[in-house]
Amino acid sequence: MNSPFTFIHSAPKDMEHGKLYPAVFLMHGMGSNEHDLPGLLNDIKDQCHIFSLQGPIIHEPGYAFFTIEEFGKPHRKVFDQVVLHIMNFIEEALTEYSIDAEKIFLMGFSQGAILAKSLAFAMGKEKLAGIVALSGYIPEFVKNEYKKHSIEGMPVFISHGTYDMALPYQWGEASRDFFIEHGADVTFKRFEDGHGVTPEIASLLVIFLKENMK
Repeated sequence: MNSPFTFIHSAPKDMEHGKLYPAVFLMHGMGSNEHDLPGLLNDIKDQCHIFSLQGPIIHEPGYAFFTIEEFGKPHRKVFDQVVLHIMNFIEEALTEYSIDAEKIFLMGFSQGAILAKSLAFAMGKEKLAGIVALSGYIPEFVKNEYKKHSIEGMPVFISHGTYDMALPYQWGEASRDFFIEHGADVTFKRFEDGHGVTPEIASLLVIFLKENMK
């Protein structure tokens, strides 16, 4: 693929010729890499394509998708560019892999969740079947300045820890409310922990994806 991203891909098991399959595109958090999230989807990896992207910016000990101007405010130019690159990556993947265009999902943690939430509006329900956003927020410029495609009825799974010291829990609630205001079908899970993914959340997000891949 002609892409700025390093990525890893796993295909469904025992693929049938001519059959199209769901796809999940994964985006990690700041300082991590493309190997961070695929393990969360082990229970469904035989049923779908999984693309895990590595952020293009070095951020020790790993990588990042965008840089930060100040707390809760990404650098707009960098953010806009990576959003465009991810959309182009998905479009190219559709032409090269046996992907069902009506069953495309995004999943991200932290920076990846910020991108998943933003891409939900940048792409809309015409191109996305749902998102999973783990411990993120929606940048104000996305809320106020992005052209928003309809997310009416889009399945959206959001989780956030009440003791999150990296990105405040209230930001998770605010993004939940914003999605509800725009008509999304929101599943919101709070958990009594910090900036991470608990075993319970890991189980619930897999159930969410299974149900919406049918």
